[in-house]
Amino acid sequence: MRPGARNLITDVAGLLVGNAEDDGVRTGATVLLGARPFVAAVAVMGGAPGTRETDLLAPDKLVQEVDALVLAGGSAFGLDAASGVADGLREAGRGFDVGGMLVPIVPGAILFDLLNGGDKGWRENPYKRLGREALAAAAAEFGLGSKGAGYGAMTANWKGGLGSASLVLESGITVGALVAVNALGSVTVGDGPQFWAAPWEMGGEFGGLGLPGRFDPNHEPSPLKRMGEATTIAIVATDAALSQAQAQRMATAAHDGMARAIVPSHTPFDGDLVFAAATGARPLTDPLLEPFVLGHAAATCLARAIARAIHAAHPMPGDLQPAWSSRRAP
Repeated sequence: MRPGARNLITDVAGLLVGNAEDDGVRTGATVLLGARPFVAAVAVMGGAPGTRETDLLAPDKLVQEVDALVLAGGSAFGLDAASGVADGLREAGRGFDVGGMLVPIVPGAILFDLLNGGDKGWRENPYKRLGREALAAAAAEFGLGSKGAGYGAMTANWKGGLGSASLVLESGITVGALVAVNALGSVTVGDGPQFWAAPWEMGGEFGGLGLPGRFDPNHEPSPLKRMGEATTIAIVATDAALSQAQAQRMATAAHDGMARAIVPSHTPFDGDLVFAAATGARPLTDPLLEPFVLGHAAATCLARAIARAIHAAHPMPGDLQPAWSSRRAP
């Protein structure tokens, strides 16, 4: 396995990502857009999720493909970002055809960033606008760190952010991950600069620091955030042809990557969630072996993407937490 050309989820051909931010509100939204509808699934492992249209992603439901996936800040208010994306897609002639009426299918998930110091006294919910802006910005190249849904994110001890990574398997199948990290847990080992995801790092993509020589495995963490203030939301994607059930299994396996990169993860106070997307461009040649490898690759990509999110976050006036990059400055 090796990273794709961009080391972004958009190394999966046919996928684009758009980000939009509101500096005053200190929040943002991110959209994953397909060139055509794609198979999608979801696996929720956190205790406090916030979602839109995730029930229809079950394998037994009528709709098997979606037009886009949305990640946003704003807690329940942020779910409106998907409405903005749906409006834009309908105007573009996209959507599930119901008797000639096009209905874009846009599942989404949110994280809590309402207590990060931004001005939340809006008279009109800004997230529908942010969804439209993110859709308009969709491209193969996009920013990491303090961008999109990760703009106002925080973790136990560092600024959070938006991360991505990719892998190309020996079979030629590509896997990618996109994540907004707003975790209750820590992405680094204690207060040091080393990332828990270090064993899976490729090419020094988040500093090449490795793990510390020693750390305390008996440490009992305490929740440094309050209930409801956390959540890591992610998408893993592939160009493999997967059924909705196979995509759901890939999303479930990807949670291993979250557990490798955030300690602790999947707490009662986090809404940890992973969407899976499969464009179907590459048929599986081995329906038993390849899904097995895809799960491992998705977990590896997600662990790396989480570390890259914190590594790329940059300091801004009014920050309530230090950016990892500022701590590492000489």
